[in-house]
Amino acid sequence: MTPGPLRRWVLAARVRTLPAAAVPVAVGATLAGGGVNAGRSLLCLVIALSLQIATNYANDYSDGVRGTDANRVGPFRITASGLVEARVVRNAAVLFFALAAVAGLWLALLSSLWLIPLGALALLAGWFYTGGPKPYGYLGLGELFVLVFFGFAATVGTAYVQHNHIPHGAWWWGLATGAMACALLEANNLRDIAGDREAGKLTLAARMGRRGGGWLYVLWVAATALGAAYGGAPLIGAVAVVAYIPALQIALSKREGRDLLPLLQASARAQLIVGAAGTLFLAVTR
Repeated sequence: MTPGPLRRWVLAARVRTLPAAAVPVAVGATLAGGGVNAGRSLLCLVIALSLQIATNYANDYSDGVRGTDANRVGPFRITASGLVEARVVRNAAVLFFALAAVAGLWLALLSSLWLIPLGALALLAGWFYTGGPKPYGYLGLGELFVLVFFGFAATVGTAYVQHNHIPHGAWWWGLATGAMACALLEANNLRDIAGDREAGKLTLAARMGRRGGGWLYVLWVAATALGAAYGGAPLIGAVAVVAYIPALQIALSKREGRDLLPLLQASARAQLIVGAAGTLFLAVTR
């Protein structure tokens, strides 16, 4: 069934990936202790969500015009579907990048101007993941972008702007949130191995193969538990292991292609559980 005008944009925004943007902000805000600065935290959330949606639209546009999405088995692609002109999808991506930039500039003026170059790098990284003549997502470097910007930058940055200092354990929590975001990315890449290889998109999963990519997923879950434990919350590390069991079972199974669709849902659910548990723990103990 063809999605309607509004639903096609919602689907292209890939709502199940949005926890990757919201969780590090929630963790970072409560990590700082001494009370949450609601205004700055809201700006952080706007930046993170806008950057995530912008990147999703930019990926949809770039992969669509390259023909990478022609034989995909995953979520709806608005450009490849032909329901919306490519230039309109590109403009939607630019609009959300602009929203992230405006919110980022506002936050920098309230806290530190050093956030401006960091924000500029995040915008460029979001576009050139699959955009430009040599997209780094096609070279197997997507996980690096996700870990840096949806892990360390989002978590440590949100924690910093609360009271203009980096609290103890912030970098470890950045590892935990970034690793969860990487697991979410891996859920997509494992499903798309065949199509990506055919299109020349050599993600880490496409390079390592189905079995190797499954163990890479295990590595990200282990990094999540490790980051929470060294961040001062071994209990949350244990929660992470338990929450990810259904996803790990799928990742280590022999499922391929469309049969891996439930992995994204299981990963997003586990990320929300661990993010909520971590946020609550930090809110109570800090």
